[in-house]
Amino acid sequence: MNLNFIDVAEQYPELNITVKVGDLIKAIDYCVSKTKQELELQITDAKAETYPSPKRVSEILDVDLSTLWRWNKRGYLCHTEVGGKRRYKMSDVNAILKGGK
Repeated sequence: MNLNFIDVAEQYPELNITVKVGDLIKAIDYCVSKTKQELELQITDAKAETYPSPKRVSEILDVDLSTLWRWNKRGYLCHTEVGGKRRYKMSDVNAILKGGK
């Protein structure tokens, strides 16, 4: 009988069992692999979205701050509040740079 160690552990957390070293290594490898995938996803997500200031966005897009204000009013490039400060999603800025929005 071949049981998945993780499934058994989740179903019966208080169960005492004897485990072969090979099965223990597989379980540890599984946990490390799953943790690595989750951390890589978090790192990728953190890199994917940044929130530059209006001044920085105006420099990137080569427009005046008043243009950013007007675009926000029209819904073209909307700002968000982060810690009480206006910020822009870099993904929205990149979309404009690529000719979108």
